[in-house]
Amino acid sequence: MSLLSPPAPPAPTAAVTFNQLLEKVRYEGAYPTRRQAEDVVRRVLEALGRQLTGDERVELAARLPQEAARFLASQIPTSQPLTGWGFVKDLAERTGGTLATTRWDTGSVLGVVARLAGDTLTARIIGQLPDGYALLFGRAQLVRAA
Repeated sequence: MSLLSPPAPPAPTAAVTFNQLLEKVRYEGAYPTRRQAEDVVRRVLEALGRQLTGDERVELAARLPQEAARFLASQIPTSQPLTGWGFVKDLAERTGGTLATTRWDTGSVLGVVARLAGDTLTARIIGQLPDGYALLFGRAQLVRAA
């Protein structure tokens, strides 16, 4: 670091508690109980943990409450990333849910996660993943240039 360089920013920390995260997901997903919201958060973050790698994975975990970060980090990323639709189908198969319900669950959780992550990190996460994740994070799906 030179005298002209600004100091490094502090490491980001979770801005909300795990209970606040669950309440946001419970409200947005219209889940009747906190327990149901927690199950959905766990399943979706574990599934995302199987897809996300690198700095984006580390930065996202740092912005989530510790309990939620553990769900994300508990999974080993796959060597064959899934498209957004493949993500939903895989999660539905693993949990025994319908495609419609699983799509709802995924959007409920990842929409809240996107707000916690912030626009810049969310864009980087979507850019790292195969096509189809933008809508799951509550963003417009832009067509990639050829």
